[in-house]
Amino acid sequence: MSGEQKAKAKMEQAKGKAKEATGRAVGNERMTAEGRADQAKGDARQAKEKTKDVFKH
Repeated sequence: MSGEQKAKAKMEQAKGKAKEATGRAVGNERMTAEGRADQAKGDARQAKEKTKDVFKH
């Protein structure tokens, strides 16, 4: 389960970066903000998984 969540976090981060870059390219501030939010969500998920790993060992 942990590996699946880590992959999901990476996917959210990549999706967010792409959305942010697209928003900047077309001048859409809302899309840029959504991209940053997706990245933050992925970062939070990744931090959670790292914390679980620390306590697992």
